[in-house]
Amino acid sequence: MKTFVLMAGGSGGHLFPAMALAQELLRRGHTIDLMTDHRVKSYGSNFPARQIHVVPAATPSLSNPIKFVRGGLTILRGIGSAIGKLRRIKPDAVIAFGGYPTFPPFMAANLLGIPGVLHEQNAVLGRANRALGRFADVLAMSYDSTKFADRLNLEKQITGNPVRDKVRALAGVPYPALDADGPIRIFVVAGSQGARAFSDIVPEAIALIPEALRHRLQIAQQCRAEDLDRVAERYRQLKVNVELATFFEDLPERITRTHLVICRSGASTIADVCVLGRPMIMVPLPGSIDGDQKNNAMVVDAAGGGWIAEQATLSPQSLGTRLTTLLADPAALQQAAEAARALGQPRAVEKLADLAERMAGIGRTELEHSK
Repeated sequence: MKTFVLMAGGSGGHLFPAMALAQELLRRGHTIDLMTDHRVKSYGSNFPARQIHVVPAATPSLSNPIKFVRGGLTILRGIGSAIGKLRRIKPDAVIAFGGYPTFPPFMAANLLGIPGVLHEQNAVLGRANRALGRFADVLAMSYDSTKFADRLNLEKQITGNPVRDKVRALAGVPYPALDADGPIRIFVVAGSQGARAFSDIVPEAIALIPEALRHRLQIAQQCRAEDLDRVAERYRQLKVNVELATFFEDLPERITRTHLVICRSGASTIADVCVLGRPMIMVPLPGSIDGDQKNNAMVVDAAGGGWIAEQATLSPQSLGTRLTTLLADPAALQQAAEAARALGQPRAVEKLADLAERMAGIGRTELEHSK
Protein backbone atom coordinates (compact mmCIF):
# COMPACT_ATOMS: atom_id res chain seq x y z
CA MET A 1 0.00 0.00 0.00
CA LYS A 2 1.28 3.46 -0.94
CA THR A 3 0.40 6.95 0.22
CA PHE A 4 -0.41 9.66 -2.32
CA VAL A 5 -1.07 13.37 -1.93
CA LEU A 6 -3.27 14.82 -4.64
CA MET A 7 -3.07 18.57 -5.26
CA ALA A 8 -5.72 20.60 -7.05
CA GLY A 9 -7.16 24.05 -7.38
CA GLY A 10 -10.47 24.36 -5.55
CA SER A 11 -12.70 24.56 -8.63
CA GLY A 12 -14.69 21.65 -10.01
CA GLY A 13 -12.59 21.52 -13.18
CA HIS A 14 -9.52 20.60 -11.14
CA LEU A 15 -11.15 18.70 -8.28
CA PHE A 16 -13.33 16.34 -10.35
CA PRO A 17 -10.44 14.53 -12.10
CA ALA A 18 -8.55 14.48 -8.80
CA MET A 19 -11.63 12.91 -7.21
CA ALA A 20 -11.75 10.29 -9.96
CA LEU A 21 -8.10 9.37 -9.35
CA ALA A 22 -8.67 9.23 -5.60
CA GLN A 23 -11.54 6.77 -6.12
CA GLU A 24 -9.38 4.53 -8.29
CA LEU A 25 -6.35 4.61 -5.98
CA LEU A 26 -8.57 3.81 -2.99
CA ARG A 27 -9.91 0.79 -4.87
CA ARG A 28 -6.31 -0.34 -5.24
CA GLY A 29 -5.79 -0.15 -1.49
CA HIS A 30 -3.78 3.08 -1.27
CA THR A 31 -4.10 6.03 1.13
CA ILE A 32 -5.08 9.45 -0.21
CA ASP A 33 -4.69 12.98 1.16
CA LEU A 34 -5.71 16.16 -0.67
CA MET A 35 -4.03 19.58 -0.66
CA THR A 36 -6.07 22.46 -2.04
CA ASP A 37 -7.49 25.89 -1.18
CA HIS A 38 -10.54 27.12 0.72
CA ARG A 39 -12.90 26.62 -2.27
CA VAL A 40 -12.91 22.90 -1.54
CA LYS A 41 -15.87 23.58 0.78
CA SER A 42 -18.01 24.35 -2.28
CA TYR A 43 -16.77 21.70 -4.71
CA GLY A 44 -15.01 18.97 -2.79
CA SER A 45 -16.93 18.33 0.41
CA ASN A 46 -17.35 14.67 -0.59
CA PHE A 47 -13.76 14.21 -1.73
CA PRO A 48 -12.65 10.66 -0.79
CA ALA A 49 -9.49 11.58 1.13
CA ARG A 50 -8.23 10.56 4.55
CA GLN A 51 -7.64 14.24 5.22
CA ILE A 52 -8.04 17.49 3.30
CA HIS A 53 -5.32 20.08 3.87
CA VAL A 54 -5.95 23.72 3.00
CA VAL A 55 -2.61 25.31 2.06
CA PRO A 56 -2.05 29.08 1.72
CA ALA A 57 -1.76 30.10 -1.95
CA ALA A 58 -2.00 33.21 -4.10
CA THR A 59 -1.57 34.47 -7.64
CA PRO A 60 0.99 37.31 -7.61
CA SER A 61 -0.15 40.33 -9.62
CA LEU A 62 2.60 41.57 -11.92
CA SER A 63 0.74 44.85 -12.48
CA ASN A 64 0.48 45.74 -8.79
CA PRO A 65 3.76 45.76 -6.80
CA ILE A 66 2.02 45.59 -3.42
CA LYS A 67 -0.15 42.64 -4.44
CA PHE A 68 2.90 41.01 -6.03
CA VAL A 69 4.84 41.16 -2.76
CA ARG A 70 1.86 40.01 -0.72
CA GLY A 71 1.24 37.14 -3.12
CA GLY A 72 4.86 36.09 -3.02
CA LEU A 73 4.86 36.06 0.77
CA THR A 74 1.67 33.99 0.80
CA ILE A 75 3.24 31.48 -1.57
CA LEU A 76 6.34 31.20 0.63
CA ARG A 77 4.10 30.69 3.64
CA GLY A 78 2.23 28.01 1.71
CA ILE A 79 5.45 26.21 0.79
CA GLY A 80 6.52 26.21 4.43
CA SER A 81 3.14 24.93 5.57
CA ALA A 82 3.13 22.20 2.92
CA ILE A 83 6.64 21.05 3.83
CA GLY A 84 5.50 20.45 7.39
CA LYS A 85 2.39 18.57 6.28
CA LEU A 86 4.26 16.45 3.74
CA ARG A 87 6.89 15.48 6.31
CA ARG A 88 4.11 14.16 8.54
CA ILE A 89 2.24 12.39 5.72
CA LYS A 90 5.36 10.89 4.07
CA PRO A 91 3.75 10.36 0.62
CA ASP A 92 5.33 8.06 -1.93
CA ALA A 93 4.33 10.41 -4.77
CA VAL A 94 2.25 13.52 -5.42
CA ILE A 95 -0.07 14.25 -8.35
CA ALA A 96 -1.10 17.85 -9.13
CA PHE A 97 -4.08 18.82 -11.29
CA GLY A 98 -3.38 22.48 -11.97
CA GLY A 99 -4.59 25.76 -10.55
CA TYR A 100 -2.54 28.24 -8.53
CA PRO A 101 -3.19 26.41 -5.20
CA THR A 102 -1.00 23.53 -6.42
CA PHE A 103 2.12 25.68 -6.66
CA PRO A 104 3.14 25.80 -2.95
CA PRO A 105 2.57 22.09 -2.15
CA PHE A 106 4.13 20.84 -5.38
CA MET A 107 7.19 23.01 -4.81
CA ALA A 108 7.36 21.67 -1.26
CA ALA A 109 7.23 18.09 -2.55
CA ASN A 110 10.06 18.85 -4.97
CA LEU A 111 12.20 20.31 -2.18
CA LEU A 112 11.61 17.10 -0.20
CA GLY A 113 12.56 14.87 -3.16
CA ILE A 114 9.09 13.34 -3.56
CA PRO A 115 8.31 12.18 -7.14
CA GLY A 116 5.65 14.35 -8.76
CA VAL A 117 3.22 14.08 -11.67
CA LEU A 118 1.41 17.01 -13.28
CA HIS A 119 -1.92 16.36 -14.97
CA GLU A 120 -3.29 18.75 -17.58
CA GLN A 121 -7.02 18.54 -18.28
CA ASN A 122 -7.18 21.05 -21.13
CA ALA A 123 -5.83 21.25 -24.66
CA VAL A 124 -3.73 24.18 -23.43
CA LEU A 125 -1.15 23.73 -20.68
CA GLY A 126 -2.27 25.85 -17.72
CA ARG A 127 -0.05 28.54 -16.28
CA ALA A 128 0.49 26.77 -12.97
CA ASN A 129 1.51 23.60 -14.77
CA ARG A 130 3.83 25.58 -17.05
CA ALA A 131 5.51 27.10 -14.01
CA LEU A 132 5.83 23.74 -12.25
CA GLY A 133 6.92 21.74 -15.29
CA ARG A 134 10.64 22.04 -14.56
CA PHE A 135 10.07 20.49 -11.12
CA ALA A 136 7.90 17.56 -12.26
CA ASP A 137 8.91 14.05 -13.29
CA VAL A 138 6.05 13.36 -15.72
CA LEU A 139 3.39 15.41 -17.48
CA ALA A 140 0.13 13.50 -18.01
CA MET A 141 -1.96 15.02 -20.80
CA SER A 142 -5.59 14.70 -21.84
CA TYR A 143 -4.98 15.45 -25.53
CA ASP A 144 -2.38 14.26 -28.04
CA SER A 145 -1.66 17.87 -28.92
CA THR A 146 -1.46 20.14 -25.87
CA LYS A 147 -0.44 23.73 -26.50
CA PHE A 148 2.80 24.79 -24.73
CA ALA A 149 3.59 21.21 -23.60
CA ASP A 150 6.48 20.93 -26.06
CA ARG A 151 8.30 23.62 -24.09
CA LEU A 152 8.76 21.25 -21.16
CA ASN A 153 11.68 18.85 -21.21
CA LEU A 154 10.21 15.95 -19.26
CA GLU A 155 8.47 12.64 -19.83
CA LYS A 156 4.96 13.02 -21.28
CA GLN A 157 2.11 10.53 -21.31
CA ILE A 158 -1.36 10.69 -22.83
CA THR A 159 -3.76 9.47 -20.17
CA GLY A 160 -6.93 11.36 -20.98
CA ASN A 161 -8.93 13.32 -18.42
CA PRO A 162 -10.30 11.09 -15.62
CA VAL A 163 -14.05 11.10 -15.07
CA ARG A 164 -15.85 10.16 -11.87
CA ASP A 165 -17.18 6.67 -11.17
CA LYS A 166 -20.81 7.63 -11.76
CA VAL A 167 -19.86 8.82 -15.28
CA ARG A 168 -17.87 5.69 -16.10
CA ALA A 169 -20.75 3.52 -14.92
CA LEU A 170 -22.96 5.00 -17.66
CA ALA A 171 -20.37 4.99 -20.45
CA GLY A 172 -22.04 2.18 -22.39
CA VAL A 173 -25.57 3.58 -22.46
CA PRO A 174 -26.56 3.85 -26.15
CA TYR A 175 -27.72 7.08 -27.77
CA PRO A 176 -31.49 7.37 -27.24
CA ALA A 177 -33.71 6.73 -30.25
CA LEU A 178 -34.96 9.86 -31.92
CA ASP A 179 -38.34 8.95 -33.40
CA ALA A 180 -40.10 11.06 -35.99
CA ASP A 181 -42.84 12.17 -33.58
CA GLY A 182 -41.20 11.38 -30.23
CA PRO A 183 -39.74 13.74 -27.63
CA ILE A 184 -36.47 15.56 -28.28
CA ARG A 185 -34.46 16.10 -25.11
CA ILE A 186 -32.01 19.01 -24.81
CA PHE A 187 -29.80 19.57 -21.78
CA VAL A 188 -28.42 23.09 -21.25
CA VAL A 189 -25.60 23.21 -18.72
CA ALA A 190 -23.43 26.29 -18.25
CA GLY A 191 -21.41 25.62 -15.12
CA SER A 192 -20.82 28.31 -12.52
CA GLN A 193 -19.64 30.87 -15.08
CA GLY A 194 -21.66 32.27 -17.92
CA ALA A 195 -25.09 30.82 -17.14
CA ARG A 196 -26.62 34.28 -17.63
CA ALA A 197 -25.80 34.25 -21.35
CA PHE A 198 -27.52 30.89 -21.79
CA SER A 199 -30.58 32.18 -19.90
CA ASP A 200 -30.74 35.15 -22.24
CA ILE A 201 -30.14 33.35 -25.54
CA VAL A 202 -31.41 29.77 -25.37
CA PRO A 203 -35.13 30.42 -24.64
CA GLU A 204 -35.27 33.02 -27.42
CA ALA A 205 -33.57 30.58 -29.80
CA ILE A 206 -36.14 27.93 -28.88
CA ALA A 207 -38.87 30.46 -29.73
CA LEU A 208 -37.60 30.57 -33.32
CA ILE A 209 -37.77 26.80 -33.88
CA PRO A 210 -40.77 25.73 -36.01
CA GLU A 211 -43.77 24.90 -33.86
CA ALA A 212 -43.92 21.25 -34.90
CA LEU A 213 -40.37 20.70 -33.58
CA ARG A 214 -40.71 23.03 -30.60
CA HIS A 215 -43.67 21.16 -29.14
CA ARG A 216 -41.63 17.94 -29.07
CA LEU A 217 -38.89 19.49 -26.94
CA GLN A 218 -38.15 18.47 -23.37
CA ILE A 219 -35.54 20.86 -21.97
CA ALA A 220 -33.52 20.74 -18.77
CA GLN A 221 -31.57 23.93 -18.19
CA GLN A 222 -29.18 25.12 -15.52
CA CYS A 223 -29.79 28.73 -14.47
CA ARG A 224 -28.60 31.18 -11.88
CA ALA A 225 -31.07 31.56 -9.01
CA GLU A 226 -31.86 35.14 -10.02
CA ASP A 227 -32.78 34.02 -13.57
CA LEU A 228 -35.08 31.11 -12.72
CA ASP A 229 -38.38 32.98 -12.66
CA ARG A 230 -37.94 34.92 -15.90
CA VAL A 231 -36.63 31.88 -17.80
CA ALA A 232 -39.49 29.73 -16.51
CA GLU A 233 -42.02 32.38 -17.59
CA ARG A 234 -40.53 32.57 -21.08
CA TYR A 235 -40.73 28.81 -21.56
CA ARG A 236 -44.31 28.87 -20.21
CA GLN A 237 -45.22 31.39 -22.89
CA LEU A 238 -43.68 29.09 -25.50
CA LYS A 239 -45.56 26.08 -24.06
CA VAL A 240 -42.30 24.12 -23.88
CA ASN A 241 -41.79 21.30 -21.39
CA VAL A 242 -38.88 22.50 -19.22
CA GLU A 243 -37.14 21.73 -15.94
CA LEU A 244 -34.93 24.44 -14.45
CA ALA A 245 -32.45 24.22 -11.59
CA THR A 246 -29.36 25.99 -10.30
CA PHE A 247 -27.59 22.62 -10.14
CA PHE A 248 -28.47 19.09 -11.26
CA GLU A 249 -27.23 16.38 -8.90
CA ASP A 250 -27.90 13.66 -11.49
CA LEU A 251 -25.98 15.33 -14.31
CA PRO A 252 -24.46 12.12 -15.82
CA GLU A 253 -27.85 10.40 -15.88
CA ARG A 254 -29.45 13.41 -17.55
CA ILE A 255 -26.76 13.52 -20.20
CA THR A 256 -27.40 9.86 -21.11
CA ARG A 257 -31.12 10.63 -21.64
CA THR A 258 -30.31 13.66 -23.80
CA HIS A 259 -30.27 13.95 -27.59
CA LEU A 260 -28.23 17.19 -27.61
CA VAL A 261 -26.19 19.02 -24.98
CA ILE A 262 -25.65 22.80 -25.07
CA CYS A 263 -22.70 23.58 -22.83
CA ARG A 264 -19.49 25.42 -22.09
CA SER A 265 -16.32 23.60 -23.07
CA GLY A 266 -14.53 23.26 -19.77
CA ALA A 267 -12.31 20.19 -19.51
CA SER A 268 -14.53 18.18 -17.15
CA THR A 269 -17.69 18.92 -19.12
CA ILE A 270 -16.07 17.83 -22.38
CA ALA A 271 -14.62 14.69 -20.77
CA ASP A 272 -17.97 13.68 -19.25
CA VAL A 273 -20.04 14.27 -22.39
CA CYS A 274 -17.53 12.47 -24.63
CA VAL A 275 -17.35 9.42 -22.36
CA LEU A 276 -21.16 9.32 -22.35
CA GLY A 277 -21.21 9.80 -26.13
CA ARG A 278 -23.59 12.69 -26.71
CA PRO A 279 -23.38 15.45 -29.36
CA MET A 280 -22.89 18.99 -28.11
CA ILE A 281 -23.11 22.59 -29.12
CA MET A 282 -20.18 24.16 -27.31
CA VAL A 283 -20.04 27.83 -26.35
CA PRO A 284 -16.49 28.48 -25.03
CA LEU A 285 -16.37 30.85 -22.07
CA PRO A 286 -15.12 34.19 -23.43
CA GLY A 287 -11.90 35.39 -21.86
CA SER A 288 -10.87 32.03 -20.42
CA ILE A 289 -7.14 32.07 -19.75
CA ASP A 290 -5.12 31.20 -22.86
CA GLY A 291 -8.33 30.21 -24.64
CA ASP A 292 -8.40 26.80 -22.97
CA GLN A 293 -12.14 26.30 -23.50
CA LYS A 294 -11.94 27.26 -27.17
CA ASN A 295 -9.04 24.85 -27.72
CA ASN A 296 -10.98 22.05 -26.02
CA ALA A 297 -13.98 22.76 -28.24
CA MET A 298 -11.82 22.80 -31.37
CA VAL A 299 -10.68 19.24 -30.65
CA VAL A 300 -14.27 18.01 -30.40
CA ASP A 301 -15.42 20.03 -33.41
CA ALA A 302 -12.56 18.72 -35.57
CA ALA A 303 -13.44 15.14 -34.62
CA GLY A 304 -17.11 15.67 -35.52
CA GLY A 305 -18.41 15.24 -31.97
CA GLY A 306 -19.97 18.69 -31.70
CA TRP A 307 -20.17 22.22 -33.01
CA ILE A 308 -18.51 25.41 -31.75
CA ALA A 309 -20.69 28.48 -31.28
CA GLU A 310 -18.65 31.54 -30.30
CA GLN A 311 -20.49 33.66 -27.76
CA ALA A 312 -19.41 36.89 -29.47
CA THR A 313 -21.43 35.96 -32.54
CA LEU A 314 -24.08 33.81 -30.86
CA SER A 315 -27.62 35.15 -31.13
CA PRO A 316 -31.11 33.68 -30.77
CA GLN A 317 -31.31 33.71 -34.56
CA SER A 318 -28.03 31.85 -35.17
CA LEU A 319 -28.69 29.30 -32.41
CA GLY A 320 -32.30 28.84 -33.47
CA THR A 321 -31.24 28.15 -37.06
CA ARG A 322 -28.61 25.64 -35.95
CA LEU A 323 -31.03 23.86 -33.62
CA THR A 324 -33.69 23.66 -36.31
CA THR A 325 -31.22 22.11 -38.73
CA LEU A 326 -29.80 19.60 -36.23
CA LEU A 327 -33.08 18.52 -34.65
CA ALA A 328 -34.54 17.80 -38.08
CA ASP A 329 -31.58 15.52 -38.90
CA PRO A 330 -31.43 12.57 -36.48
CA ALA A 331 -28.69 10.91 -38.55
CA ALA A 332 -26.37 13.90 -38.03
CA LEU A 333 -26.96 13.83 -34.28
CA GLN A 334 -26.34 10.08 -34.14
CA GLN A 335 -23.11 10.45 -36.12
CA ALA A 336 -21.89 13.24 -33.83
CA ALA A 337 -22.76 11.12 -30.79
CA GLU A 338 -20.58 8.30 -32.12
CA ALA A 339 -17.72 10.72 -32.84
CA ALA A 340 -17.95 12.17 -29.32
CA ARG A 341 -17.89 8.68 -27.82
CA ALA A 342 -14.80 7.83 -29.87
CA LEU A 343 -13.05 10.80 -28.24
CA GLY A 344 -14.05 9.72 -24.74
CA GLN A 345 -11.52 7.95 -22.56
CA PRO A 346 -13.32 6.02 -19.82
CA ARG A 347 -10.05 4.29 -18.89
CA ALA A 348 -8.19 7.55 -18.33
CA VAL A 349 -8.31 7.15 -14.57
CA GLU A 350 -6.78 3.68 -14.78
CA LYS A 351 -3.93 4.97 -16.94
CA LEU A 352 -3.27 7.83 -14.53
CA ALA A 353 -3.41 5.50 -11.52
CA ASP A 354 -0.90 3.18 -13.22
CA LEU A 355 1.40 6.16 -13.70
CA ALA A 356 0.98 7.26 -10.08
CA GLU A 357 1.86 3.76 -8.88
CA ARG A 358 4.93 3.73 -11.10
CA MET A 359 6.09 7.00 -9.57
CA ALA A 360 5.49 5.68 -6.07
CA GLY A 361 7.53 2.58 -6.79
CA ILE A 362 10.67 4.40 -7.91
CA GLY A 363 12.79 6.84 -5.95
CA ARG A 364 13.89 10.12 -7.47
CA THR A 365 17.43 8.83 -8.15
CA GLU A 366 16.19 5.67 -9.87
CA LEU A 367 13.72 7.74 -11.86
CA GLU A 368 16.47 9.95 -13.25
CA HIS A 369 18.40 6.87 -14.39
CA SER A 370 15.28 5.40 -16.07
CA LYS A 371 14.69 8.45 -18.31
